Amino acid sequence: MPAPPATTHLLIRDLGNIPYVDSFDAMRAFTLARDENTQDEVWLLQHPPVFTQGLNGQASHVLMPGDTPVVASDRGGQVSYHAPGQLVAYLLYDLARAKLGVRELVERLEQALIALLAELGIKAHARPDAPGVYVDERKIASLGLKIRKGRCYHGLALNVDMDLEPFTRINPCGYAGLRMCQVRDFVPNITLHALKRPLACHLATQLKLEPLFMDLP
Repeated sequence: MPAPPATTHLLIRDLGNIPYVDSFDAMRAFTLARDENTQDEVWLLQHPPVFTQGLNGQASHVLMPGDTPVVASDRGGQVSYHAPGQLVAYLLYDLARAKLGVRELVERLEQALIALLAELGIKAHARPDAPGVYVDERKIASLGLKIRKGRCYHGLALNVDMDLEPFTRINPCGYAGLRMCQVRDFVPNITLHALKRPLACHLATQLKLEPLFMDLP
């Protein structure tokens, strides 16, 4: 069976729970190796507990990391937190081929999350001054991208069913006092696995691509 055209499909891979540095290295390698015929992909995964510091990150925003590692990243933005129970979707996407600007891509990622949450009865919104998705004044999902020669990696992180306490030990995304929330606060019996396929489908819809699931039923 021939491979579908690179411009029509979005490959969806489920990578499980893997260390942040491993996925970081893999994303960079993928982006460096890709060419004009490489299909865009979404990697769905979770990370063991880790604070990640973006390119613009200031050490002053890391308040009390304790024994949780702090890892430097080349994505945009400030410090964030990842842990099991948070659904991470890394987008390996050719913006130049799609003729899509960075701001529009961010808006499409936000709209994919907002649509997913709406299906769960959660009214969420984006903010023009701070990328991500919010429920009232609390942040439920974070975004951060790296653009290299018109192609991006990194992506988004949706809080689903996790321990939110470590967010109090940083200024999330550089905002002192920013409160976080998660899907479980509004849908108590939610599972992270149940959101993988719907999130991937919403991302594909926003990018006008057909999802091609490699690892999910």
